[in-house]
Amino acid sequence: MSAAPAPANVSRPDRVADAALALLAERGMRGLTHRAVDEAAGLPQGSTSNLARTRQALLDLAVRRLAEREARVLAPHELPDPRTGGLDSLVDGLALATHRALTQNRELTLARYELALEATRRPELRSHFDAAGAYFREQLGALVAAMGSAEPDRHVLSLIAWADGLMFSCVAGTFHARAPELDEVRASLRELLEGMFGSG
Repeated sequence: MSAAPAPANVSRPDRVADAALALLAERGMRGLTHRAVDEAAGLPQGSTSNLARTRQALLDLAVRRLAEREARVLAPHELPDPRTGGLDSLVDGLALATHRALTQNRELTLARYELALEATRRPELRSHFDAAGAYFREQLGALVAAMGSAEPDRHVLSLIAWADGLMFSCVAGTFHARAPELDEVRASLRELLEGMFGSG
C-alpha cells in the first residue's frame, strides 16, 4: 500500500487513524498492525505505537475517526427539514448521503463493516462503535418524527436496515460490481418512505 501525502492540517492521530481505516478496507483486520499503519501513513517506525500502544487502542482510534468522517458523509444536520420540504426533501437528502457512502466513500464503508464485525467480539470496541452510531440514529429519528411517524424507532430501524443492506450488498456482497446510480437509490428510497408515510 503506497502512502499518500497527508494534508498539512491533518493531525498525527488523525493521520494514523486514516491509515488504519485504509488498511482495514484493503487488507482486513489481519492486515492491521502498528508497523503497517506506520508504513501506510508514511511515518517513522514506532509512531503508531506511541499514539496507541495496544491493538485495542488502535481500534478505538479508528472507530472515533470513522465516526467523524462518516458524519461528514451522511451529514444529517444538512438534510432539508421535511416539515417544509416534505417527502421529496427527505428522499433527496437520504439518497444523496447513501450514494456518497457507496461511491466516493466506498473504502470507508468497507472499513466500517470490518470494525462492526470486530466489535461483536470486543465489548470495549462495541461501546465505542454503538456510541458513534447514536448521533445519526437520533437525527434520523427526529426527521421521521417530523414527517409524522407514530413509531419513529421502528421506522429508523427500517431505514437503517435498508441502507445497510444496500451498502453491504454493493460494497462487499453479490452486487459489488456496480454501485447503483443516484436515481436508482432515490427510487428505492421513495418506495420505502411512501410505504411508511404515504405519497402525500
